[in-house]
Amino acid sequence: MAPSKVLAGARVVLPTGTVDDGRVIVDGTRIADTAPPGAEVLDLSGHWVVPGFVDIHNHGGGGASFTGGTPEEILKGVDTHRRHGTTTVVASAVTGDLDFLARRAGVLAELAQQGDIAGIHFEGPFISPCRKGAHDEQLLRDPDPAEVRKLVDAAHGHAKMVTLATELPGGLDSVRLLAEHGVIAAVGHTDATYEQTVQAIDAGATVATHLFNAMPPLGHRSPGPIAALLEDERITVELINDGTHLHPASLQLAFHHAGADRVAFITDAMDAAGFGDGRYLLGPMEVEVADGVARLVEGGSIAGSTLTLDRAFKRAVTVDGLPVGDVVAAISANPARLLGLYDRIGSLEPGKDADLVVLDDAFDLVGVMRHGAWVVEPQLG
Repeated sequence: MAPSKVLAGARVVLPTGTVDDGRVIVDGTRIADTAPPGAEVLDLSGHWVVPGFVDIHNHGGGGASFTGGTPEEILKGVDTHRRHGTTTVVASAVTGDLDFLARRAGVLAELAQQGDIAGIHFEGPFISPCRKGAHDEQLLRDPDPAEVRKLVDAAHGHAKMVTLATELPGGLDSVRLLAEHGVIAAVGHTDATYEQTVQAIDAGATVATHLFNAMPPLGHRSPGPIAALLEDERITVELINDGTHLHPASLQLAFHHAGADRVAFITDAMDAAGFGDGRYLLGPMEVEVADGVARLVEGGSIAGSTLTLDRAFKRAVTVDGLPVGDVVAAISANPARLLGLYDRIGSLEPGKDADLVVLDDAFDLVGVMRHGAWVVEPQLG
């Protein structure tokens, strides 16, 4: 076992606030409250230490797709995001044939069982053709509860979230089914009205899939799903903070109305994340990535992102002007609570997993630790 470590001198972001000249004690794989004799001391003066990032909506990275890759390729994608601070990731699958998705769920469930991923998110096929985004319209289907149950069962207890257009036939019953099985029902890729969205929330929906994107815009006579999702305290709203998916004013609107405790930063990353421009497949759809922006070759719709959460963190602080504590809540604590894992991850408290990120004073990532071992070891002057 690696020697115990004391990360000293940094600004440490805790649930109670930021501690200047603070320290984090790592003993084995966990955070400890006291340092054992002989602990290794690392001086992190001038740096920040924050909890490891938690991404609940991610389709791949490093050239690897979570929907179509081999287990080895999927692990490559997971490692790519770990190196950018995401110590916990949920693997998201895009729309596909139902039998194909059930088989993929089995592959991903094995990786979840091993602890490599935190679970599975099905984004489609139960979404609206009117708001399909980068999903293959020919493979879309109404959310029949029996078919939703088939995917949940195929995940062998590791299904964490299903995105639904809840206004479609079977939508509300599917939300109730998911809630009964402890799976997050997320409203997204939807053409729902305000009233239909309220019904979905009352039925048990608790997440808005990438708020603002793939849903009707906010209107003054027809407010649509955005108003319903922002105003209800039962909903956590996903935001893709890459500068492409959202105007900064939209992000500020979400934080103002939902509050920092109801926002979850996500990447919605596809396999080009951390890999580069070029042509890729997102499920069966061909995607062109140019200057870091992914769009469908046919039609030009935005097709996921190439975002990593370290970039989302830096942008939130340096461009959007959000307090560091609010960003930590959105990128670590809130998604950890959604997954039911806050007793283990999401904050720097004794007894929790030693998952953390070290940032310099410009909020650039310089270190990543997962379960007490350095994934990216800080190289200090």
